[in-house]
Amino acid sequence: MATEKTATATWEGSLAAGRGMVDLGSGAAQNLEVTWKDRAEGGAGTSPEELIAAAHASCILMALAGALARAETPPSRLESEARTIFDKVGEGFAITKIALRVRGEVDGIGEVAFREAVEGAKENCPVSQALKGNVEITVDAALA
Repeated sequence: MATEKTATATWEGSLAAGRGMVDLGSGAAQNLEVTWKDRAEGGAGTSPEELIAAAHASCILMALAGALARAETPPSRLESEARTIFDKVGEGFAITKIALRVRGEVDGIGEVAFREAVEGAKENCPVSQALKGNVEITVDAALA
């Protein structure tokens, strides 16, 4: 059951003065502007790191919802935040860390079991797997 998703991007101009546009192939988001200033100086526009954060925040919740359902403690509600750190490393730049924060409303499960389930979801979600070994990933989990 392989699926394929696409995104397209264009860039015009130099790195410092130019700008790019990103479109998701599904049409869910179009004309997302990206600039070096927004990426490196924390401006109002999006960045590749923010798009990775969105992917990671949603991926961990899908993995967690699945794990909780298999344990017969399906969640009522799950929330996550993924915070990426983009920093200068040596002569270049890198995503150095992703900090995940997960909160959940889950009947029939204690705090320790919830944290263990979140840790398992962090280890097993496909986005974590893609980043493993390249980016430090931390998680802060608690029942709401």
